[in-house]
Amino acid sequence: MDAPAPKPPGTLPRFSATFDPHTISEIRRAAATGIYDIRGFGAKRKLPHFDDLLFLGASISRYPLEGYRERCGTEVVLGTRFAKKPVELKTPVTIAGMSFGALSAQAKEALGRGASTVGTSTTTGDGGMTPEERGHSSILVYQVLPSRYGMNPDDLRKADAIEIVVGQGAKPGGGGMLLGQKISPRVAAMRNLPEGIDQRSACRHPDWTGPDDLEIKIEEIREITDWQKPIYVKVGASRPYYDTALAVKSGADVVVLDGMQGGTAATQEVFIEHVGIPILAAIRPAVQALQDLGMHRKVQLIVSGGIRNGADVAKALALGADAVAIGTAALIALGDNAPELEAEYEALGTVAGAYDDWHEGRDPAGITTQDPVLAARLDPIKAGRRLANYLAVLTLETQTIARACGKSHVHNLEPEDLVALTVEAAAMAGVPLAGTNWVPGR
Repeated sequence: MDAPAPKPPGTLPRFSATFDPHTISEIRRAAATGIYDIRGFGAKRKLPHFDDLLFLGASISRYPLEGYRERCGTEVVLGTRFAKKPVELKTPVTIAGMSFGALSAQAKEALGRGASTVGTSTTTGDGGMTPEERGHSSILVYQVLPSRYGMNPDDLRKADAIEIVVGQGAKPGGGGMLLGQKISPRVAAMRNLPEGIDQRSACRHPDWTGPDDLEIKIEEIREITDWQKPIYVKVGASRPYYDTALAVKSGADVVVLDGMQGGTAATQEVFIEHVGIPILAAIRPAVQALQDLGMHRKVQLIVSGGIRNGADVAKALALGADAVAIGTAALIALGDNAPELEAEYEALGTVAGAYDDWHEGRDPAGITTQDPVLAARLDPIKAGRRLANYLAVLTLETQTIARACGKSHVHNLEPEDLVALTVEAAAMAGVPLAGTNWVPGR
């Protein structure tokens, strides 16, 4: 039998497209440990996203607004359907729910400080309300989750809005995790848990099994809060048309829709990468549900999941959202994955920008930890200032794009201002493929 012909000099072996190096290493890890991988952050696969859309700026057929000299409004009011005291924000960018437990008390305070500086809201997350967060958040949304951790009527009344969390973009249909090393005495006391023992939140609410029961729960919360507070319903993006319609039927003032690019402090990687749909694919069906019910702009829509810059914000608003929420980007603004900590990230077996072991509680930035020494590294005042700067830039960028499209308010952006670069994005967003008038599927 003849020997195989030698490969030409300089030819490198190729990995399989299916069994790439990461897949091979995950198979080996699973075989060696017998447990699934847990991590934080969001999906790392490339997905159709806002980068696949472009704005059509004004020229002859449209009239742009002049620079910063002509006003372009950014304010948004949330909860106008039933609440006696709707939430009034100066910017359409809000801070998503991230719990004390997943984050340090310093990080929660910093989020409140940054959001308050620019006149927007922050959200408690699973685990209850801390005095630091309430004290430094001018507008605070209180989350009600299946776990009921930290849940009490007094904190409901202290909040400015209530968010009932049905699902999260990184893990629709699944519960969150908080490993024992992050369940400090304070976290354990707030959540009524034993210290140092791994915790997994329930994946569904114990008080209801469908929209009729949810309607009863919403009315119960309204009675507790004297109908003062807007009530949001948050869902992970999976069946956005029906979930949005049922949230409206149940009496929600606001629907929060979280795409699969949204992050989490800890869950199975198989959830993060393989459950849910991109936010780009979720916005239009949700808006369609609101339009079909005659409730678009009457019930407000907040979208989240991979919002990074003002262009993302503007595109979400153009597709029909009223506001957006950021989570991972806010943590990066606070100082997470900072390059000056590169040596410490390398000691943990990773690099700055890729660190995602938030569940381990060893974050050198002091953000996703309960270690008092590490948490003390984060200065809430400085971190809050960085977040405020970032939020201000997002708002200015959104205004810049709106003005370029001839809009005097960011909510006047519309699908007609957008085109898509790919057939997939055109179909998902319901806008034409660039250079054509073709919307796939129509």
